[in-house]
Amino acid sequence: CQAALPFPLASPETRSGVPGLPLSAEAMKINQDTVLRGKKVTLVPYTAAHVPRYHEWMQSEELQRLTASKPLSLEQEYDMQRSWRDDADKCTFIVLDSERWPGQAEENSMVGDVNLFLTNAEDPTVGEIEIMIAEPSCRGRGFGKEAALLMMAYGVRKLGITKFEAKIGQENEASICMFKKLHFKEAAVNSIFQEVMLRLDVSDQERQWLLEQTNHVEEKSYAELKQPAGMLDT
Repeated sequence: CQAALPFPLASPETRSGVPGLPLSAEAMKINQDTVLRGKKVTLVPYTAAHVPRYHEWMQSEELQRLTASKPLSLEQEYDMQRSWRDDADKCTFIVLDSERWPGQAEENSMVGDVNLFLTNAEDPTVGEIEIMIAEPSCRGRGFGKEAALLMMAYGVRKLGITKFEAKIGQENEASICMFKKLHFKEAAVNSIFQEVMLRLDVSDQERQWLLEQTNHVEEKSYAELKQPAGMLDT
């Protein structure tokens, strides 16, 4: 479980867009003012200000391969950010280093992203999770595990998720290992896409474990943290 690989889990259709599901658009915009602060990582909403750094990450051939992605132009990346913000079937956070933010600029504190996709139109309680730690210096430090736990707990508490799925490239042993530590079980192997499907059914016992693992997390207002004390919005 010590493989020095990042943790991107995107299925091939992720960054090219997934057909919208018949859900309230507000359901997945619920996190637009949400900050989840853990010990190692802090999750913040994905805004246009994060796009240039994210675009820079995705020029990496390694990340393109591991996320089954094609390189996008900067304008296409802005379009993708707007899609992730507005679509009813997506919930996304940017992962920041808790030691750096607040304090340093967000774009200098970014280490990756974490997403939930509602991919089953017949069962909105199924969430496909993906996590990417894009900064090489931040891999192997537990950032991916805590970010996944924060997102899973958020999905259970706020979005009514009761079943999680993760699609991971077969060669990405670090990601597979990490999710098995989070109680996911191997459910299927897709030889065409060369990926493994892992699944976790959130029983009462699993829910209790998940909430215990994240009982240190603070939920705060993004607008308030970004706004200096004593300043008013104009």
